[in-house]
Amino acid sequence: MPDPGLNELRLDARLAELLPLRRTPAGVPVASCVLAHESKQIEAGLARDVSVEMQAVAVGDLAGVLAAAKPGAAVRISGFLAARSLRSRSPVLHLNTIEFLEGN
Repeated sequence: MPDPGLNELRLDARLAELLPLRRTPAGVPVASCVLAHESKQIEAGLARDVSVEMQAVAVGDLAGVLAAAKPGAAVRISGFLAARSLRSRSPVLHLNTIEFLEGN
């Protein structure tokens, strides 16, 4: 079996948008959201303000956790990137963990 390669993303973000919980035809729960991240990063020795919004999805038990969250909640997440579909190669973050940060 070939080496699967590294594909892991960790991010502190806020839940900018939450879509209603849905189920696959097999009955597996799926929750989708938009994550918004803002921070200062160092690039080429200079401080830079960065911001990004990213589509994310949680499947199975984690979908219920995400669906119960409130928009605006601060989270620390980890997951992997995959194409949205065979036709759309846009990346979607598939969540493996969600940690709700204090202050929510």
